[in-house]
Amino acid sequence: MPNEKVIVLATRNAGKIAELSSMLTGSGITVKGLGDFPHIGDIPETGTTFIENARIKALAVARQTGLTAVADDSGLCVDALSGAPGVHSARYSGEQATDAQNNAKLLDALAHVPPDKRTARFACAMVAAAPDGRLVEAQGFWEGSIAVSPQGHGGFGYDPLFFDPDTNRTAAQLTPEEKNVRSHRGRALARLVPLLKRVME
Repeated sequence: MPNEKVIVLATRNAGKIAELSSMLTGSGITVKGLGDFPHIGDIPETGTTFIENARIKALAVARQTGLTAVADDSGLCVDALSGAPGVHSARYSGEQATDAQNNAKLLDALAHVPPDKRTARFACAMVAAAPDGRLVEAQGFWEGSIAVSPQGHGGFGYDPLFFDPDTNRTAAQLTPEEKNVRSHRGRALARLVPLLKRVME
């Protein structure tokens, strides 16, 4: 069947599509994004965990396209805040929140937390779904801490505040290549790729 070697990544983010495509180089698998399927609208993320949200998106896209779909959900989990902002990372300070507003709220929430108690991690859940409902899943984590002020101008989201102890820099101070090697999303993707054939057969 001609469709067997196509995967739909449940995103319109060109960077994510390029990342998955590069990891599948030589596999004979073509990666498409939601931009190739304009009839698919926004998919409500109603799960209470990253893995639930990734499952919802992957299954919805697989059913609507008839192709294997890959979806991810990720966010920042801060220990001193009992895991917040967690699944609400993108809308931590409101539904239409900007990165700057979310970062400001996070710094405010941690204003009285000492440096050694500001441990945190980025978490990513990634799911591949076949149109018949078969699933494979992987997760990746990036351990670090929250800086006392934003540093760096790269990346997005909480990157200026996420301090990586191994490089002694924030995620926003890393090159895209350095970040991809270390990131929660890169680690989840590396674990998912070997499992893909289970849902593409």
